[in-house]
Amino acid sequence: MTSQAQMENGRQAEVERFEDPVAAVARLQVLYEQSVASLREAFGRFKRGEPMHAPVRACYPFIRITAGSSTEVDARRSYGFVAGPGVFETTVTRPDLFGHYYRQQLRLLRRHHEGSPIEIGVSSQPIPLHFAFPEGLHLEGELGQEHLRHLRRFFDTPDLAQLDDGIVNGTYVPPQDAPSPLALFTAARVDFSLHRLRHYTATSPDHVQNYVLYTNYQFYIDEFVRFGHALMTRSEDPAVNAYRQQYTAFVEPGDVVTHNANLAAPGTDGLPPSGMPPPRMPQMPAYHLKRADGSGITMINIGVGPSNAKTITDHVAVLRPHAWIMLGHCAGLRNTQRLGDYVLAHGYVREDHVLDADLPLWVPVPALAEIQVALERAVAEVTRLEGGELKRVMRTGTVASVDNRNWELRDYREPVQRLSQSRAIALDMESATIAANGFRFRVPYGTLLCVSDKPLHGELKLPGMADSFYRQQVNQHLEIGVRAMELLRENGLEKLHSRKLRSFAEVAFQ
Repeated sequence: MTSQAQMENGRQAEVERFEDPVAAVARLQVLYEQSVASLREAFGRFKRGEPMHAPVRACYPFIRITAGSSTEVDARRSYGFVAGPGVFETTVTRPDLFGHYYRQQLRLLRRHHEGSPIEIGVSSQPIPLHFAFPEGLHLEGELGQEHLRHLRRFFDTPDLAQLDDGIVNGTYVPPQDAPSPLALFTAARVDFSLHRLRHYTATSPDHVQNYVLYTNYQFYIDEFVRFGHALMTRSEDPAVNAYRQQYTAFVEPGDVVTHNANLAAPGTDGLPPSGMPPPRMPQMPAYHLKRADGSGITMINIGVGPSNAKTITDHVAVLRPHAWIMLGHCAGLRNTQRLGDYVLAHGYVREDHVLDADLPLWVPVPALAEIQVALERAVAEVTRLEGGELKRVMRTGTVASVDNRNWELRDYREPVQRLSQSRAIALDMESATIAANGFRFRVPYGTLLCVSDKPLHGELKLPGMADSFYRQQVNQHLEIGVRAMELLRENGLEKLHSRKLRSFAEVAFQ
C-alpha cells in the first residue's frame, strides 16, 4: 500500500513520456487500476475489522503536455490544441469508460503540438473511497456505526473543493507555477457526476450515447420505448432490417438490455435480455438506443422545471456528448399558432434563474446553425412539407423559460408585456436551461417544442384537450427528434463542434 507521503514524494519520478496516444492511455489504465485496487483492498481489510495503522491514500493519474511558443494551429478547429505556450494538465478517471475519448483528444494534441510528448503520471489529487467503486459504495449497509465514525481517519472522502465548475465557468485561476487546465473537468468532478447519473437515471453511465434527447413528458418516453423495441426485432423488409442493424441494443432503467435480433446469427433469437427493472422508477429515467461506436441516441425524461434540467445536464456533460436537444411541450403565445405547431428556438429569454450564478444573464446564448439546420430538415422530411407549408406548421423564434409553472395566475398585464417586449413566441420551463448549460459546457444544443396550449388565447391545457393532443402529435415529434440526431451524426463532428462555444483561453479537450 502506498502512503500519502510516498505517493506525493514519488510523483515526479513516476512521470513517463509517450509519443503514441494508444500507449499513453494504456498506461493511464494501469495506473488507475492500481490506485483503485489498492483502495478496494484496504477497504476490505477495514470492513473486516483488521487493524489500520495509517491513513490510506491513492491518487488519480494525470495527463500533461508542455507546449512551446511556435505551435501552428488550424484556426478552423474548435478543440484539440492548447491556448498558448505553457504546461497544461488534467487528472483523469475511468479509462475503461473514457479510453476512446482520451485517445481521440491526445491524437489531436499530438497533431497540433508535434514536439510536445504526452506525459503520464500519478497526481497528488486523492481518489475518494466512494469513487473507487463504479457501481457505488453503500456504506450504511456495509459498515456499522463504529466503522463509519472511523472511516474519515483512514480514507479520503469527496471534497467539494475538487468538485466545483470553476474551469467550465471561466473563473478558475491556477495557483502560481501550477499547470493550466487541459480539460473542463477534474477527475473527481467526473466521478461525482458518473455516480449521480446512475442515481438519477437508474442506468449505468456506460450506456449513455453521444446524442441526447431531453423531454418533459412521459408520453415521449413511451413512444421512444416502443420505437426502440421495434428496432430490436427483425422485419420482412430488407431495407428496414438494414436500417435497424445500425443499433446494437436498447437499454432501459435497471440496465435492462434488449439486444438487436437483426445482428444475431440466422435461425437464432440472439442474446437473451439482461438486467432487472428497478423496484421504483428513478427521478429522471434514461433510455439508450445504442450503437457500437457510442453514437446512438439517449433519451431522458427530466420531468418538469429548470432545476431538473440543470441537474441532469450538469452530470451528462462530463460524458462529453456531441449534441443535446430539448423535445417538449410549450405554451404558444401568438394567436396565429395552432395546437400541434412546432417552435424552433433561435433565442431564449432566461427567467429560469437556476444558472444566474454560473452564467450571467448578460451572456448571450446563440442559436447554433448546425443544430438549427438539422432540426428544420428533420421537420421537413418527417412532415413531407416544404416552403410556405413548412412555415405554416413550424415557426422560428424566441422561447421564454420560466421557473413558475403557474405564471398565468399573476397579474395578467405584467407577464404579457414582458413576453411581448421579448418577441417570444413560446413559453416553457426547461429549454433555456438546457441551452444555457449546453453553452456553458461547450455541448451543441437546440430546442424543438410543440404547442400544447395557448393560455393567452383561452386554450388551456386541460385533461380532455391534452389527451387528444398527445395521441396525435407525440409520435411525429419524437420521429423528428430522432431524425435530427441521425442527420447530425451523418454530417460529422467537424461541422458540429462550433468555435462559437470557445472562450478566449479554452482548454484543449472537447
